Formats: sequence, C-alpha cells, structure tokens
Amino acid sequence: MNTHLEKSSYYPGEDVRGMIHIKGGNADQNVDRIYVKLMTEYIREHDDKKFSEDYTIAKIKVSDSLVVKQGDKLQIPFEFPLPLETPLTLSRQPVWLHTGLDIEYAIDPKDRDFIEVTPHPYASVVLDAVSQLGFRFKTATCEHHPRLGRGIPFVQEIEFYPGPEFAGGIRELELIMYLESDRLTVLVEVDRKGKGLSGWLERSFDMDERQSRLILEHNDLKKGPAYVAGIFEDLLKRQMR
Repeated sequence: MNTHLEKSSYYPGEDVRGMIHIKGGNADQNVDRIYVKLMTEYIREHDDKKFSEDYTIAKIKVSDSLVVKQGDKLQIPFEFPLPLETPLTLSRQPVWLHTGLDIEYAIDPKDRDFIEVTPHPYASVVLDAVSQLGFRFKTATCEHHPRLGRGIPFVQEIEFYPGPEFAGGIRELELIMYLESDRLTVLVEVDRKGKGLSGWLERSFDMDERQSRLILEHNDLKKGPAYVAGIFEDLLKRQMR
C-alpha cells in the first residue's frame, strides 16, 4: 500500500488530496475500512523530564469494507481540509499522514507521508507584521497545554528575537495563534529585560486581555502587514511600560 499526495505542502484550511494505491497479495483479503490519520507530536513534561507524544489531529475514513482480490491493483482517492489547528512545520515540527487498513487477523499495513505546513494567509500577515517591526524568528515548539489548546492538548509557541527598536526593553517575543475561518486570535507574551518572562505555560493566564490578546478580524487582516504591525507596536509598547 502506498499513498500518493497531490503535493507535499499545504496551509491550514487547504484541501489535501491524494490517492491510495493498494496491491492485492496471494489471496483475497477482507478490509474492514481504510483510513488516513493526520498526526503530529508535542512535548510533554513529567517529573522534570520532557518527552515527545504523538497526537492524531484528525482521522478520515476513506472507504468502508471491501474485498481486495488476489493480484488486484486498486486506486482509492481521498480529500479532506487540513484542520485549522494543524501546527506549522517550523523548527522541524513533524506533521504526517498515516494511512492504514483495518484487516481482521492480520498486521495492519501502514504508510507514513510527511507534509510541510505553511502559514495560512491570516497567519502570514501577522508573521510579516512582526518581521516589519524588526523581530527575527527564533524557534517554534508544540507544548502540552490542554487549557490553552482549545480542544487539542497542546499549543504551538512561536518565539522571536527583537530588532533594534525593541531590543532595549524586550528580550523575546512569543506568539500563540488560534486560526478561525473569519479571524485570527493571537496571544502575545513579552520577556521584558530585567523583569523575567511571565510564562503563560507555567501559570494561569491572568494578564489584562487588552494587553495580551489580539483578535484580528478578517477586515483587519485584509489591510495588510503594515496595518497589523501598527496594532502590534501599540500593544508591545503598552506591555513594556
């Protein structure tokens, strides 16, 4: 069994299309169903130790029960929208499709295909905006945090180094983005020099929401990175006070 994707790079919300190729063996086989899982991994901490844990973002049923006859060659198409909560593959964050067959009394054959996940157009506006303010990408990690995950057990935290304008007061900028069909919510955290990182992943998120949470509507994002950069600049200057 092999899965062939139409392409290897997608952004959240975009349709993923592919074809599953199945070749029959030496005897007829009953297949209960064929499925595709969209998977990633996140970091969980326990007893001061960190380890990676796989997570299934979505499971898509491709077909119901069927019989794969001896020597058959089947091609089964599939299509599904990449979920909006799919993390970006920044800092080598893995995202892959796991294709499997449910076959009674047999080892389930599996196929794994890694994909690149690029920013949704909304997220691209935000990333371009912080870049215009001089911030440089540092790293991105998926961390276990069910409360902030909004239905999934982790968040993707994207960190930036400050540029010259903010280097005197900010050591690091951290963003968590929640993508919706008509808006983008961004949690913003700054590591202020001499004050220490507030660290929303280590404590309750009880900061003034006006200074820590941005809700960017579709119309805001349509105005482009320069407009959004102005919103970020105002918020960051308030947080630095």
